[in-house]
Amino acid sequence: MSLNAEIAASTAISEDQLAQYVINATREVFSTMVMMDPADDYPLREPINRFKCSITGMVGFAGTYCGVISIHCPVSLALKVTSSMLGMECEEVNEDLNDAIGEIANMLGGNVKQVLSKGGLDVKLSIPTVISGEDYTVNSLSDSDCVVIPFNIDDEKFIVGLTLKKED
Repeated sequence: MSLNAEIAASTAISEDQLAQYVINATREVFSTMVMMDPADDYPLREPINRFKCSITGMVGFAGTYCGVISIHCPVSLALKVTSSMLGMECEEVNEDLNDAIGEIANMLGGNVKQVLSKGGLDVKLSIPTVISGEDYTVNSLSDSDCVVIPFNIDDEKFIVGLTLKKED
């Protein structure tokens, strides 16, 4: 699936431009807050919704646009990310890990909100939601379209997904 034409036209941003913005936002958040430089790959054509030994941080959008930005990360990489972000060792799934991944999702949401709210558009963010587990599925229950970007840090992959729908 891809970003639908209505969203791209109404924000004057193409799917490729929005994908590039998500890439730039992710790189910026990781380089400034996590002190890591993720490499991006081509956007995926279909979302990934099943995760194993992972943690997911999500922030919702409401207002002119509804949707979710999410970061899905293997626990092993999330521990490295959290350790680097906090400047202390994080060796297990705990509040520190949940807070760090939630905050990364929040910062990514804030960056996307800046693009969507240009021209006075009404866009609000939810508080971050974090889930983790050995085997779980994340599904969108709407007909929204999405952009999914895979990233790599130290040969470990994580993905950032953006699902949006323009409200009528």
